Amino acid sequence: MTKFRFLAVAALLAAPLAHSHGDVTPQAVDVSKLKKLDGEQTENPYRADKKAAKAASDVGSSAYNQNCARCHGLGAVSGGIAPDLRMLPAGKEGDEYFSEKIRKGVIRNGVTYMPPFGPIFSEEAIWAIRSYLDSVHVDE
Repeated sequence: MTKFRFLAVAALLAAPLAHSHGDVTPQAVDVSKLKKLDGEQTENPYRADKKAAKAASDVGSSAYNQNCARCHGLGAVSGGIAPDLRMLPAGKEGDEYFSEKIRKGVIRNGVTYMPPFGPIFSEEAIWAIRSYLDSVHVDE
């Protein structure tokens, strides 16, 4: 009986994850090579400095592939499951949209389409992924 209770409790705790779009288990992002950021940013702080943007893009590429590609596709090319992130608007407009979605996730009609990564990713990781997406951006 104890084994069954444990399994029942485990199933209840895992239920919200089972309904998440893509059922992604977040992977750690090594941001040790990036400039430390203070507080929540509203624009990509790495974009203005070419060297910082390149380093962030390299870190972001790995982070994207480990955490985002399962739903958004390799190279940010969507296979139809989730939005094609190469098409995010460039600059501040795209930063605001990206920041909002990655931090809070996407829930529609009570269904989690994308889990919130804000509590999981560091500020550096969030903007490293955005830097990577900047590097693969295409105009529609």
